[in-house]
Amino acid sequence: MKYISTRGNVEAKGFIDTVLMGLADDGGLMVPSEIPVVSAAELEEWRTLSYQELFLKIFSYYTNDEIPYEDLKEMAYTIYGNFRAPEVTPVRKLSDSLYVLELFHGPTFAFKDVALQFMGELYSYISRKQNKIIHILGATSGDTGAAAIQGVRGKEGIKICILHPHGKVSRVQELQMTTVDDSNVLNLSVHGNFDDCQKVIKDLFADLEFKSKYHLRAINSINFVRILAQTVYYFYAYLHVEGSAGKKINISVPSGNFGNIFSGYLAKKMGLPVGKLIIATNENNILERFVNTGEYKPGGFTSTYSPSMDIQVASNFERYLYYLTGEDSGKLSGYMAALQSEGKITIDGTDLEQVQTDFAALGVKNQRCLDTIGKYQNEFGYLLDPHTACGIAAYEAFNGEGEIGITFATAHPAKFDEAIALIDIKQEFPAQIAALFEMPQHQTVVEHDKEAIVRELKAFYE
Repeated sequence: MKYISTRGNVEAKGFIDTVLMGLADDGGLMVPSEIPVVSAAELEEWRTLSYQELFLKIFSYYTNDEIPYEDLKEMAYTIYGNFRAPEVTPVRKLSDSLYVLELFHGPTFAFKDVALQFMGELYSYISRKQNKIIHILGATSGDTGAAAIQGVRGKEGIKICILHPHGKVSRVQELQMTTVDDSNVLNLSVHGNFDDCQKVIKDLFADLEFKSKYHLRAINSINFVRILAQTVYYFYAYLHVEGSAGKKINISVPSGNFGNIFSGYLAKKMGLPVGKLIIATNENNILERFVNTGEYKPGGFTSTYSPSMDIQVASNFERYLYYLTGEDSGKLSGYMAALQSEGKITIDGTDLEQVQTDFAALGVKNQRCLDTIGKYQNEFGYLLDPHTACGIAAYEAFNGEGEIGITFATAHPAKFDEAIALIDIKQEFPAQIAALFEMPQHQTVVEHDKEAIVRELKAFYE
């Protein structure tokens, strides 16, 4: 299988080259030249597989045998064997029409662990095999940073720098990043919001001289491997709903940066027979507006109780547009140029109809988020984090009669106690999270200034 840029000017040498490239040199995102399709018969055979076995089946379509099977198997079993749940991503049934896929059983209690613990191990593997230095650079709205740092802390041949918006992540998210004191980790707390951090990252990856000199590698979902690793739990969720082959199943996904929901779109293109893919977001509802009106236009930034979705510029949106345009790189490039020059993308007609076939979307406001947390605690004794609550609210809005909904629980509620406390729910923190409050922090606060950030990076890398 080949990998190409959405902009049409770059072709990777293979799977590992795609991993190392992250953002393509032409500014596009890497995608497979064709998407493999899983047959219905094969899908049924997968029902008895463990999470690790399913992971290996799906990755075998994409790795081009560049990683020996036994090496890939060792990575998968090492990483997922460290999750607190033996199923890795257990499926919980709350009612006859609602299942919850728990994605928070990794070391940092968030769904990002599922992909990023593997990516950390993969980067370490590549560094050893190629005897190359890897400098990971990423931005986070909260969970990516902690999971990425946890995946590579202390590993030889790798340094990682994560930018996060100063004062705009939860306290636990901040502590999970900044209490790490390994010498190969740098935390930059940036005055601004996540979109500001993300723009600096993209600008630095677009600076080909800087990227090459400092061996920059991506950990954000601009890296296709993040997307691929997340498709696994879409298949796992479907396969663990009893009688799913004879039911209409919708999946509701909290998603601000479009990476998680795009993984579902990829899984569906691979043959996963699910119905609606429901995008749940918050007041930063650019994706809801796009699905409903066809206009993609970043608006004013709002801080919410679900800060990991406080995003206005969704990185993976470009990948979706690539497929929406029929893999027309020229048309896609025109859209991205319009976003740059006019501040928006507008689609209509049959393209908009296709968007509304592919997705439903709901921007869940703060009060509705809190009300949903309270409702499910009272009715089911099940505590939702605020992002998962947005996903549940979207499920309630779009799940039809006789349909089954799977909502992704993307984080443990202990990570967002600021919101939980507002509705007078007292929760007991897991020991790993409680311990964070007694540990010293290590971070550098910087202005939203590219040159200031570059100075910090040069000092760290050199």
